[in-house]
Amino acid sequence: MPFQKIEAEKLAAAVVRQIEGLILHGILRPGDRLPPERELSERLGVSRPSLREAVAELQARGLLASRAGAGVYVADVLGNAFSPALTRLFASHQDALFDYIAFRRDMEGIAAARAARQGSDTDLAVVDAVFRKMEAAHSKRDPSEEAALDADFHMAIVEASHNVVLLHMMRSMMDLLRQGVFYNRSVMFKQRTTRDTLLDQHRAINEALQARDPEAARAAAEAHLTFVRGCMRDQREADRHEDVARLRLEQEVGR
Repeated sequence: MPFQKIEAEKLAAAVVRQIEGLILHGILRPGDRLPPERELSERLGVSRPSLREAVAELQARGLLASRAGAGVYVADVLGNAFSPALTRLFASHQDALFDYIAFRRDMEGIAAARAARQGSDTDLAVVDAVFRKMEAAHSKRDPSEEAALDADFHMAIVEASHNVVLLHMMRSMMDLLRQGVFYNRSVMFKQRTTRDTLLDQHRAINEALQARDPEAARAAAEAHLTFVRGCMRDQREADRHEDVARLRLEQEVGR
């Protein structure tokens, strides 16, 4: 008969599963520091030797990393999503920028529709809270805070979609944006009229989510990123025009 005796799960294995789950669902993020050993063992209700065994296994799997004198951290498991060579290739070719935005448009449209259907009330409250912070930052002269919250807003929607593959893929994509691989998003927030339009677009996305309207949420997310793509094309063309104008000025001054 194909039955085997059931054995009690080791405490260390249960700890491994719990921490894995927190990383998988994006609750523990790359760079997050775990509580000190004594505190964590008390929270989990396990002995310190069992905790050490679990941490050692997670380190061997590459999910946790220790830093001398600083503790144990969630490893940068997204850091290898794109190799350094591919990242440099993205940065050096303009075509990659527009493909990047097109990809985000498709994926974030899906995420917004899923979030409207499947996100919990708490998920949507998080999205709304980030948007309210964006509104508060909008009145400030310096656009850097609003630009940073832009990334948080989009990731909150992806997290609310409750698809772990989409979550980690999009977190990796947003990491490239934060690094400025494709463009400096702060540039988009420098012009007041553009900032106003972007805030209105984020408001439309948020309102569709709070109304739990999947199609409106998808359409608003796609319209927003289509606008971003158009802004980037206009900026690239303006930069080219400026380069030509500088050459003309140098020629004229030199005559």
